[in-house]
Amino acid sequence: MNDHDQLARLRDGDHAAFDEIFRQWYEPVVRSANRVLHDPGIAEELSQDVFLEFWRRRETLAPESSVAGYLMQAVRNRALNHLRHLQVQKKSAVYVEALSEPAERADAALDAGELAAALTKAIADLPPRTREVFVMSRERNMRYSEIAEALNVSVKAVEANMSRALRMLRERLAQWMPDAD
Repeated sequence: MNDHDQLARLRDGDHAAFDEIFRQWYEPVVRSANRVLHDPGIAEELSQDVFLEFWRRRETLAPESSVAGYLMQAVRNRALNHLRHLQVQKKSAVYVEALSEPAERADAALDAGELAAALTKAIADLPPRTREVFVMSRERNMRYSEIAEALNVSVKAVEANMSRALRMLRERLAQWMPDAD
């Protein structure tokens, strides 16, 4: 069966068509993700997310779309986003590590307490939707797609709110951040 027929059936909500696509493309999609990530477990998780999103978006897929093209591009994007997220975590770990190292100054505990209080206040001062998105992402460890679904907004709206939150928190907490040289 060709892509056009599979997509037509899929857009009509045919579970058998989705099952055929899944069985045909699951392994290649996982292999593609693993080539980027070098982590089979994460590659499988991201691949499953891609297929879930593929099913959710089935009605909006263009009739001339390529199943393989869509799936491979989607998993590549997810894998690259995951790597970017890991880089951000590594960069922020430097700040966390700096706070957790033995203090060279007598007032380090006071500074840490002040930072914790300032962080709590800065989060509380975020606009309500921005704060909600930030908390869902950072405290509940939800993915942007999960947050978007829970709040019934687009992933782009979640990304915009996270960017706003991080920018505002950076500004409010600048005095505790190491100087960027």
